[in-house]
Amino acid sequence: MSKTVIIITEYIGTVAFAVSGAIIAARSSLDLFGVILVGCVTAVSGGILRDVLLGRIPPAIFSNATLLCVAAASALLVFIFAYISAKKFVEYESRIEKINILFDATGLAAFSVIGIEAAIDSGFKSNALLCVSMGVITAIGGGIVRDILVDKIPYVLKKHIYALASIAGSIAYYFIRINYNKILALFVSMPIIIVIRLLAAIYHWKLPRIRLDKE
Repeated sequence: MSKTVIIITEYIGTVAFAVSGAIIAARSSLDLFGVILVGCVTAVSGGILRDVLLGRIPPAIFSNATLLCVAAASALLVFIFAYISAKKFVEYESRIEKINILFDATGLAAFSVIGIEAAIDSGFKSNALLCVSMGVITAIGGGIVRDILVDKIPYVLKKHIYALASIAGSIAYYFIRINYNKILALFVSMPIIIVIRLLAAIYHWKLPRIRLDKE
């Protein structure tokens, strides 16, 4: 049962991040290949980086073509919608941004959980710092690579409370998972991440930053 829930969570995260990445790519006027590539990269890059750090070579995504196909199909659907309804895509940009934030928050939550589970499965259950770090890296890694590909400063470094949402949820997941069970941990931690991420977007929560362009 718990294994099935984790697998479902991984697919939810893959779809969510692929759609989020594809929306960003479409807004950057990339072609068909570009939209699918950015969508897939957003969905899998965090997991690849995590697996390399954990010594899981080759990374798990290369032995699970289904996940990659799901990511590509999700990105393709976004491209088709944006291509056929380009005017609506522009007209409803504010609504699309809200949808994108929701998908992004869902992916952030799902992959935070998946990253910790990967660390635990690799034998690092007693290492809290490593497990939480793997959760955060899995969650934010794809978004960083996505933003670099579309020539933007990574979102996580400058806008809203992003990585902190993953950190908070990852800490909650790890300690509930270790002391109780993974199902309870999942249903507590994922809402924490999603709510923090959405509230940060709604109320424009940001960390202090240096503004050298102002006197």
